[in-house]
Amino acid sequence: MLVDRLWPRGVSKEAAGVDTWAKAVAPSGELRKWFHAGGSVAEFRQRYAVELRSEGAVAELARLRGLAAAGPVTLLTAVRDPGASHAGVLAALLG
Repeated sequence: MLVDRLWPRGVSKEAAGVDTWAKAVAPSGELRKWFHAGGSVAEFRQRYAVELRSEGAVAELARLRGLAAAGPVTLLTAVRDPGASHAGVLAALLG
């Protein structure tokens, strides 16, 4: 499942083979821009945890937890360091 808010450049949706695009659990554009402008990983994780408490994110997280309970789930992201990004936070929440 793709866990980014934006679709990766240069990858067609047909060729990607992505089963689920979980935009609701991706960081907001505002948070993403703040982080890329030099925000710290620790504060990013704190701010992202707050965003994950929104109604849409809570519902999507529940759905993803159900999928993860049924079998392996692969989180796809275009970030260079998934461990220091939202993907690492999601993996911990789903694991």
